[in-house]
Amino acid sequence: MRFFFDTVYLLLALVYLPLLILRRKLHRGFVMRLGFLKKSVSTETAAARPVWIHAVSVGEAMVARRFLEEFRPKLPGKRFVFSTVTATGNAIAKGMAEREDTVIYAPLDLSLIVEKAVSRIKPGLFICVETEIWPNLIACLRRKGIPVAVINARISDASFGGYRLFKFLFGRTFASLSLACAQTDLDRRRLAQLGVPEERIVVTGNMKFDFAARANPAASQILTASAQELLWVCGSTHPGEEEVLTRVYKNVSARFPQLKLLIAPRHPERTPLVSQLLARHGFNPRRISQLTQGEVRLAGSNEVYILDTVGELFSYYRQAAFVFIGGSLVKHGGQNLLEPASLAKPVIFGPHMFNFRRIAELFLQNNAALMIRDAEDLEQKVTLLLTDIALREKLGQRAQKVMRENQGATKETAARITELCGNYERKNTKD
Repeated sequence: MRFFFDTVYLLLALVYLPLLILRRKLHRGFVMRLGFLKKSVSTETAAARPVWIHAVSVGEAMVARRFLEEFRPKLPGKRFVFSTVTATGNAIAKGMAEREDTVIYAPLDLSLIVEKAVSRIKPGLFICVETEIWPNLIACLRRKGIPVAVINARISDASFGGYRLFKFLFGRTFASLSLACAQTDLDRRRLAQLGVPEERIVVTGNMKFDFAARANPAASQILTASAQELLWVCGSTHPGEEEVLTRVYKNVSARFPQLKLLIAPRHPERTPLVSQLLARHGFNPRRISQLTQGEVRLAGSNEVYILDTVGELFSYYRQAAFVFIGGSLVKHGGQNLLEPASLAKPVIFGPHMFNFRRIAELFLQNNAALMIRDAEDLEQKVTLLLTDIALREKLGQRAQKVMRENQGATKETAARITELCGNYERKNTKD
């Protein structure tokens, strides 16, 4: 089985690496993915049997940060190793790491590479945020007797269909999980069907409802709407969406000049393309990273702002009159709508929220968000929010209420992981 997965991942790597080079996304940290870890993953660190937490990208890293706030105090003096796949996730991981911790890029799931990485790190526990299954890594951890936990676990419709079709390949991987903290009862049932022993699955809820981002004070001071201005923030947008958003804004702002637009591309490296698009529509694109405090005067300007930095979107949600959630007008699956909801902001999203389906349905059922079908519908909903102040307030209040009623998963998850650590340590002591 190991040979099969090595062959598949090697073939994928041969395709994936040239694409990274062509798209100029091969960052310096990629060498770590080949198993060449930084010197800070030393023998001393390995001897301490650190907790290894893996978070693929930004969303998972933010969940990991909130989890760590609950979990770290339960293990005083414990060292942590954080791994990510993306550069943006890596930046967030560095922000939550303490002096003795280590931040790396996750090793590629080739048996020789993961064996080298695990032997170097020597973790006492491996925690994966949400459900990214790496068969060779989990098999390596299993052989070395290292417990593997998945927190905030979810199995999407597409993932469930794929894993179930190839259960003969992934069944042993799922069966190797020591603990799975599932978001919902549906996720619990799916995990059990894929091979996780039922006694190792617990429904703890969705940790993203406990999200407690730290707003950047400097950022919120750079771009602050006055009492006469309304800021529309479009968060985590994807290719194909900025064109629609710009056209809608052009139409609406002609009638509502007090409305100002900030676009935050999901991938900041796309900022030049977004800037060109805005310029073609007659706007003056302004990058937040190039502004200085006191420079911005929104009223009467023809400027559209682009958030080209990482980790500051929550700050601008604070400034927003209402928010559009990106990745939902195109078939990407949507992005996290809980951040603006926690600030009592009216939220708009498109029809493609399948990665956040249960969350989106929950908000719609409680009349706490607006779903739009297309550009025309978006223009109508934006116009409605601009003319109906009471609706904006009600949507924000309902959104915040949904948030409050679904909190507590992080505390429960930290307790379950702490219990797993205790059981593992007692077992090793007896052995």
